[in-house]
Amino acid sequence: MASGTGGSGRQTLTEINVTPLVDVMLVLLIIFMVTAPLIQQGVEVALPEVRAQAVKAEEQKLVLSVKADRSLWLGTDDQPARLTLAELEEKLRTSARVSRDRELFLMADRSLPYGYVVEVMAAVQRAGVTNVGMITNPAPPRPAEERP
Repeated sequence: MASGTGGSGRQTLTEINVTPLVDVMLVLLIIFMVTAPLIQQGVEVALPEVRAQAVKAEEQKLVLSVKADRSLWLGTDDQPARLTLAELEEKLRTSARVSRDRELFLMADRSLPYGYVVEVMAAVQRAGVTNVGMITNPAPPRPAEERP
């Protein structure tokens, strides 16, 4: 659309130029495509599969990973630190984040003995963590004939 400016013969262009907007959007798309594979990091654990609703996380949570070789890894998904069971309890007891939130998410390998996972959970509880969430993989949907 153009509008006249009087008798000068010049016209003012009132259309929006979308080229810079498209350029910025394409750059953002490329940035997200490159960084998305880098987001999934952490410790590789074979998680059990269960049918449960996913928990919505607003922020990055503190995760304790227990691998099949019984090694303990504590931290956020992008920066875990390897600890022993004794170091874990001391680290949690002195952590400002644990004393503030009193929450931790446990990601244990499915091949671990139940007794060892309970031992780890007891150490976490002794350190002052009152809320322990269990991280699992979603189970595949059941066939129609098996549903109740």
